[in-house]
Amino acid sequence: MGNSVLDKLARRAPVMKTVSLPRGRHRLHTMPTSTGYEVRTDTTYAWDGRRRGQTPFTVLQHTVSGVGRLRYDRRNYRLTAGETMLVLVPHNHRYWVEQGDRWEFFWISMNGQEALRIHRSILAATGPVFRLRPDTIEHLADCSLRLIDGGGETPGAASAIAYEAAAALYDDVFGPHGDMRAEDGAIQRVVDHILANLDKPLSVPDLAEVSGFSRAHFSRMFTASEGMPPAEFVLQERMRRAARLLAGQQVLSVKEVAVLSGFDDSNYFAKVFRRFFGTSPTEFRTTGMYASAS
Repeated sequence: MGNSVLDKLARRAPVMKTVSLPRGRHRLHTMPTSTGYEVRTDTTYAWDGRRRGQTPFTVLQHTVSGVGRLRYDRRNYRLTAGETMLVLVPHNHRYWVEQGDRWEFFWISMNGQEALRIHRSILAATGPVFRLRPDTIEHLADCSLRLIDGGGETPGAASAIAYEAAAALYDDVFGPHGDMRAEDGAIQRVVDHILANLDKPLSVPDLAEVSGFSRAHFSRMFTASEGMPPAEFVLQERMRRAARLLAGQQVLSVKEVAVLSGFDDSNYFAKVFRRFFGTSPTEFRTTGMYASAS
């Protein structure tokens, strides 16, 4: 191992520090709750974000080596070396070690109004998994090591370290070098929203609102990222869903397929489908064209 702060922290593994401080009369807005460095290889390591109480807190966890798994808002992530995970509790997510995997990581958990505000803004911009600059990882490892070594024995000192970690993360994501990552995270969030809501109205203004950008800037970003305007992307994904439903084992009427694909009018759906695939939905089903269409 080298002499980086992360290496020094790793040499202490396994190590965990729970920060227990008297609340006092004034509640500070950023407080650490625990930190540490672990190497886990057993499937008993599994956390469900809906079963960790109702007091809000966040977990910032950086993968040093190995593989961890995360299920977040119906999307699966495979966390590998260099990736950082940020989750809010309580929330519908789960992270764990799969059979045969090894996950080496360090983490900092914190609560407080300002910590939650900063971390929610980062989650909105990037989603729960992202890559940080090496100097940011070193900074976070230093915050963890200072807490482990007793640098946060008073409420003010502990709060200062937690806020320092939250601010370092904020600067990495939203600083000048982080603009592209924030935009990429916004587009992925919109794509996930589209795929999860193909049976519902998906107007461009509504999608821009999901992204957090103006309609014009969102449309430019989306087109550059996905190679087509957002409305065209929505139509393409609706047609793909319709094709999958028509080819599926469950026999659905054309009207049912239309509704599940976001069309209230089955006649209009049939016209769009023919324009897209060159055949009617009924012919598509009977001729087994899905393999070539997908």
